[in-house]
Amino acid sequence: MVVDTSRIEAIAAELAASHPTDILKFALREYGADLAISFSGAEDVVLVDMAWRSKLPFRVFTLDTGRLHPQTYQFFDIVREKYGVTIEAYSPSAEAVQALVAEKGYFSFYRDGHEECCSIRKVEPLRRALEGKRAYVTGQRKDQSPGTRADIPVVQVDTAFSTPEVELVKFNPLANFTANKVWQYIREHEVPYNALHDIGFRSIGCEPCTRATNPGEHEREGRWWWEEATKRECGLHIINLGNS
Repeated sequence: MVVDTSRIEAIAAELAASHPTDILKFALREYGADLAISFSGAEDVVLVDMAWRSKLPFRVFTLDTGRLHPQTYQFFDIVREKYGVTIEAYSPSAEAVQALVAEKGYFSFYRDGHEECCSIRKVEPLRRALEGKRAYVTGQRKDQSPGTRADIPVVQVDTAFSTPEVELVKFNPLANFTANKVWQYIREHEVPYNALHDIGFRSIGCEPCTRATNPGEHEREGRWWWEEATKRECGLHIINLGNS
């Protein structure tokens, strides 16, 4: 089935001012088992909690890069047990990882930039995770990265991960939420979160590429801090850079 892009744009306009819960319910009802929630951090667990409270069936997947913090893996298990949901984990190709490490070592991204490692550990697994799906849900917010996410709509066609057969629809229900609203929701609904947040980590990815931020720093300063700010997308949201 090929999605009519104009229809998705119309839906985005209609839902632009809607509460994230309503956007998520629309996505779950519209796409059912052909949709999954991409899960890794605080925003994503808010979406899992909203989906759970909706009483509608939902699926969850995550990308296990092999280089996540121990606290992140512990967080995954806490979420799985609390919500009674299977978290479908997708790992990178062992052969591709072995080839990269053999050629460039374990920390080539500090020298060459993060794109190559992220392509192997995140982008290729995401393509597999999205196979057979017509839509997915992310926790992107406009204020997460003013340089790359300021204009994200609540619904869009993901041209980077669409195929000739299916144009993939991407829901961003939290696009208009701020970080404060995310944490207000977490506190009010007693939603579990990654323990790293309690020691200054605000944006959490792979262990070598994530650090705690200092007071006054934007949360994205904790990711790939050695690179220019407008390039701090790992490839999962490459359409934010206008490259596809």
